[in-house]
Amino acid sequence: MSFNLFVIQALNGLQLGVLLFLMAAGLTLVFGIMNFVNLAHGSMYMMGAFIAAALYNYTGSFWLAAVLLAPIMMALGMVLDRIALSRLYDRDHLDQVLATFGLILFFNELARMLWGPSPVYMEVPEVLGGAVQFFGIRYPAYRLLVLAAGLLVALGCYLLVHHTRLGMLLRAGATHRDMVGALGVNIRLLNALLFGLGAVLAGVAGLLAGPVMSVQVGMGEPILILTMVVIVIGGIGSIRGAFYASLIVGVVDTLGRTLLPALLRGLMERSSADIAGPAIASMMIYILMAVVLALRPQGLFPVQRG
Repeated sequence: MSFNLFVIQALNGLQLGVLLFLMAAGLTLVFGIMNFVNLAHGSMYMMGAFIAAALYNYTGSFWLAAVLLAPIMMALGMVLDRIALSRLYDRDHLDQVLATFGLILFFNELARMLWGPSPVYMEVPEVLGGAVQFFGIRYPAYRLLVLAAGLLVALGCYLLVHHTRLGMLLRAGATHRDMVGALGVNIRLLNALLFGLGAVLAGVAGLLAGPVMSVQVGMGEPILILTMVVIVIGGIGSIRGAFYASLIVGVVDTLGRTLLPALLRGLMERSSADIAGPAIASMMIYILMAVVLALRPQGLFPVQRG
């Protein structure tokens, strides 16, 4: 493998990593702060992608679609919390898993009814349709936008959680819910805002992924599994952990799928290596998760309390 190809694949891995972080950031806030297992988070990613595609195709503007998507996803997350999720706060994790799994089936059928069973495609914005050249390497401009967006969201999440009044209330409500409520804070509204924020982040991930891959029913489940792996590796409830673990998982997965077939060709036939390489690469992140759980059950970057 040439050096240029290695760099391109590493950048592709970072791009996958930031998409995973957009998913993991919202899910780790809900899971870590509220101790709520929300399997329907992947459905918010799917709905965000479908809604963004519909807005993009209707308005003809990717940027206008992005602006309109945020309040729509915020409203969807808050309505979902109000109708279904708020009734599960005090239930055990099994009830939450079963209920939110039912929501996955609901949103898959809803998307199939609204947009049909066939994939929906989004075009890359014309202004970002070219490539950027640096150090002799040409890389798609749109993929660089995805990287930049992920970094900005990471910074925004850090500032929100650690340097704003809302973040202070969220962290306080996670450990001293009754006391925060006694101070006059509307805990139900706070929780609804948290679910809404998670839906916005998942929707933005769907928006950014739309032009790179086809938008289709069921697209939320595979990335939800990877997101869960990210949260376990990084540390439950840790935004910093979610960020670093997302990059690690993205790079390991992408480089593994590229490097392993080439390495295995020296040990077996080319056709067998091309089949075995990606299969082994898909196992690597789960092996990594198992190793992390064995050595650091709290994750690589756990939340610092106290």
